Amino acid sequence: MKKGTIVGISVAVVVLAIFFWFKSTYNGLVRMDEQVSAAWSQVENVYQRRADLIPNLVATVKGYAAHESATLEQVVAARSRATQVSVNADQLTPEKLAQFQEAQGELGSALGRLMMLTESYPDLKANQNFSELQAELSGTENRITVERKKFNEAARAYNTAIRTFPRNVLANLFGFTQKSYFEAQSGAET
Repeated sequence: MKKGTIVGISVAVVVLAIFFWFKSTYNGLVRMDEQVSAAWSQVENVYQRRADLIPNLVATVKGYAAHESATLEQVVAARSRATQVSVNADQLTPEKLAQFQEAQGELGSALGRLMMLTESYPDLKANQNFSELQAELSGTENRITVERKKFNEAARAYNTAIRTFPRNVLANLFGFTQKSYFEAQSGAET
């Protein structure tokens, strides 16, 4: 074989190897980005499930504690604010995620006040409909925790992938950006 042919084949092999590495790396980053988006959708689904339970819960409590209207109105208002804040998976900036978390935190606090209010009403606590709604809400809160954890894991894997060499070169070239994480609410450590 001639020296020029060997060099030509070698160059072709190197070019093909680089092409397949780029293709594989790019497709892997896209796959991870989609996993983050899917995890975010699940987070939104469980938060929506919680928001959907609230009208029934408020209606049940209202029948027993009609004079506690301020607390009930706070829950309804917090639900309204929480459902108005939505974040697209492609726009998961720390600011937008903090805004989402704040709205959901307000709703969680309002629900906590509602649950404390029910301690004053033994008939309400004995109501089967209320007990079932309370159990569903508790299960939903657990799902929220699980889905937030899954989202953080997907975001961590994606962020690690786009920051490690040599993938970071390709990630920067194609505009892959870091995703934010859910963080514990301030004061949670105490």
